[in-house]
Amino acid sequence: MSQVLDELVALLSMEAIEEDLFRGASQDLGFRQMFGGQVLGQSLSAACQTVGDGRLVHSLHGYFLRPGDAGLPVVYQVERVRDGGSFSTRRVTAIQKGKTIFTCAASFQGVEEGFHHQAQMPEVPGPETLRSETVLARMVADKLPERLRERAVHDKPIDIRPVSLNNPFDPKPADPVKHVWFRADGTLPDNPALHQYLLAYASDFGLLTTSMLPHGVSVWQKFMQVASLDHAIWFHRPIRADEWLLYAMDSPWAGNSRGFSRASIFNQAGELVASVAQEGLIRQREDWK
Repeated sequence: MSQVLDELVALLSMEAIEEDLFRGASQDLGFRQMFGGQVLGQSLSAACQTVGDGRLVHSLHGYFLRPGDAGLPVVYQVERVRDGGSFSTRRVTAIQKGKTIFTCAASFQGVEEGFHHQAQMPEVPGPETLRSETVLARMVADKLPERLRERAVHDKPIDIRPVSLNNPFDPKPADPVKHVWFRADGTLPDNPALHQYLLAYASDFGLLTTSMLPHGVSVWQKFMQVASLDHAIWFHRPIRADEWLLYAMDSPWAGNSRGFSRASIFNQAGELVASVAQEGLIRQREDWK
């Protein structure tokens, strides 16, 4: 693995400080608040440590309640809600400064045979023909806000390659549809849970901004207040986070300063490996202009 991927794996590896109580370090990506993918991935990582072998997460539903401080660690309290014959349920509370910043419920299940169908993968150019977000950021480094510049042009643990581009400094209204390829930038161990909580971490990139496309605004504009409100992931089959995955996103609705986005995640074989949904705040702040 690369050094930056090693650092991400370490970030998502929880320190057990008491039974069902974990602590995770934080990372500063240059945003106004802690990156939501961090608490998603760490919450799932903590929950996974309390579930017996043979059961993997199949769904996670969470709410972002307060902005996280990227300069402080996060404590995760796991509640073992139920261990049934087929399913296990966990509730996770993420705490900073004595207050809950995120809470989620996750459900785990063993492997079973059953009916199967899936949506078809969109036809888009492959990742080998596309440039990464890091390469694109280096091309416009002089235009990036100073607080984001260094991290935007630095090597990243997740290689993200957008299929189409919309100038974030001069956005034009576009259809609320986005496709990006992504993968961990290195080879990961054969630990199924690790690949799932790395996917949870990466699933917070780009989803909310899809709901902003029809309105010709972007997160780079100082008058936009943008934050995730809730997030849900359904894991459909085993995944490899270090192999290319297509994130096919669309936004069917926005209103009341909120945007709703949903997505399907496919592997290169065309198999649907996960589905995601998120609602977030997309508020114009006249006082920030």
